Amino acid sequence: MNAKRVLVAYGSKAGATAGIAEEIGQTLRDDGFDAVVLPADTVTDVSGYDGVVLGGALYAGHWTGKARRCARRNAEQLRHRPLWLFSSGPVDSSAEQHDIPPVRGVARRMKNLGAREHMTFGGAVTAETPGSVARAMVRRGKGGDFRNPERIRAWAHHIGTELGATH
Repeated sequence: MNAKRVLVAYGSKAGATAGIAEEIGQTLRDDGFDAVVLPADTVTDVSGYDGVVLGGALYAGHWTGKARRCARRNAEQLRHRPLWLFSSGPVDSSAEQHDIPPVRGVARRMKNLGAREHMTFGGAVTAETPGSVARAMVRRGKGGDFRNPERIRAWAHHIGTELGATH
């Protein structure tokens, strides 16, 4: 029997969201799925996948445009398969301390696409993050990497369990 195919698509500006997507993809592969991780702006057809995970970086309370456009471009197909959404963004430990609900635009997409679940993960702003805002944050001691690999993997295992039960 062939492994179920899962697409993990992401909209990332500085790489932190891409890292979360890669962690999800690797965990799903470790769990026996055929997981493909792609930038959201390259995804034009999701019909060949048994499930989709779509994530976006949050900037000023909005998902990055790459993730929004991917959701819009593939909306009809996404409505007909298991879908999970994630956001990355808080550059602090808040995502570790409590569940952060999706921002309004992502909550609306969840409803319109019939997504099963949303998760917010901490983001990262480090000395390697491009841009003047990131450099200023790091200089003021407001940066750091707040992604939690164990939490990301646990959520990916949860998705795998749900997908494994889907026929």
